[in-house]
Amino acid sequence: MSFGRWLHPFTLLAGLSLLVGGCASVSHTSPAPLDQLLADPALNGATVSLMVRDAQSGSTLYQHNPRTRLIPASNLKLLTTAAAMDVLGPQYRFATQLLSNGVQQGDRLTGNLYLRGLGDPTLQFADYQALAAQLARLGVRQVQGDLVLDDTWFDAERLGVDWAQDDESTYYGAQISALTVSPNADFDAGTLLVTAKAPAAVGQPVSVEISPATDYVQLSNRAISGPGNTYGITRQHGTNLLQLSGALAPGKQSRQWVSVWEPTQLVANLFEQALAQQGIEVLGRRVIGGASPATAKLLAEHHSAPLQELITPLLKLSNNNMSEALLKAMGRKTANAGTAQAGVAAVAAFMTRQGLDPATLSQVDGSGLSRRNLVSSQNLTDVLLATAKQPWFDAWYNALPIAGNADRLTGGSLRYRLRGTAAENNLHAKTGSMAGVSSLSGYITDASGRRLVFSMISNNYVSDAAPIRALENRLAVALSQWHD
Repeated sequence: MSFGRWLHPFTLLAGLSLLVGGCASVSHTSPAPLDQLLADPALNGATVSLMVRDAQSGSTLYQHNPRTRLIPASNLKLLTTAAAMDVLGPQYRFATQLLSNGVQQGDRLTGNLYLRGLGDPTLQFADYQALAAQLARLGVRQVQGDLVLDDTWFDAERLGVDWAQDDESTYYGAQISALTVSPNADFDAGTLLVTAKAPAAVGQPVSVEISPATDYVQLSNRAISGPGNTYGITRQHGTNLLQLSGALAPGKQSRQWVSVWEPTQLVANLFEQALAQQGIEVLGRRVIGGASPATAKLLAEHHSAPLQELITPLLKLSNNNMSEALLKAMGRKTANAGTAQAGVAAVAAFMTRQGLDPATLSQVDGSGLSRRNLVSSQNLTDVLLATAKQPWFDAWYNALPIAGNADRLTGGSLRYRLRGTAAENNLHAKTGSMAGVSSLSGYITDASGRRLVFSMISNNYVSDAAPIRALENRLAVALSQWHD
């Protein structure tokens, strides 16, 4: 293998020296741009795991700390979604069911009404309204028992292991439930959209609109119209009190997604609204977390889109809650336990089936939000190579963000990066970002038409993310320009 004009004698000597030292190595040659990239001052004191491989043969073209385990952030979604496509299957659909253990007598339904969630993170208020409408079409106008919200398909652990406290009210740190609701088509489950509008008069309070409309949350609105752009929202821990503060420029509006405390109860609030809209009265209590009897009769059902379609918004937009739902769904299928631990075991079994060793990494959640996840660039390139051999690979590959493509559900988290370079509309890769963590892993075609897989994980840098992302961009450009 030759990298033509990129080979420099000093670079080759440096590469051989690093190989002996166990830090960086290559097969035959080391392209100077990658050595220079790793010497960038932005990485001083940081740790980087970098690996580049031929996608067809799997041979290593460049490596630097390839087996050093680092925090991958959202690059972990590569492993979670690949395992889900294998374990659950591309045609897997989440279901949500309306059941009863009673009988219908005229327009009255004796017994309880059960709303049973099987983990669907894509349900919106309109879908719950459609379930209520299906019940109304059966002629039901009164439920003489309780309304039971059954979220027992997953466990009651609402947050992942070691998720940061300051992420708790954010859309990307939303609580996980088998019965949840999304306010948008991005499927940010477990959140509400809060829109604030500042009046023209300075000093006046902003107006606030919540979608979907609900009284499940309370507002403490101290935000006003004014200069400074200091407007923000926080949710008080353990409550659904949303605290709005700061100033929003006159005439401007702000849209923010805020997670709720206990999403199952938000669903209860919204589904009661949906039933009332259909003229259906529930005489009994609201019961949260009750299990549906095995003998309950199915009255209505909603199915999500198939998994091979859901992975597009998940990977393009790096959706955490969808990733966690898939992890627990894998646990439920393989071990009849809707837990993260059972899901992680299912992912490990997937790796084993691919000839990979799950003991070489540590996974605790599905999204990568926890800092206890530890993965190397060797692990991620192994997964990328194994995934390329699967019958569902094309759907998964196309679901990855595509560099420089302005369309949001094509370019995803890479839509603003690498425009005007040889990596534009070439690089298919997953991004990852947390404080002090950045990662980029995926596929790219070089100048000779050869597909490469690569992974770069950077940890413990003290700069902001921009210089590190610039280095990732340099890496992508360098790989796109390689040739024999």
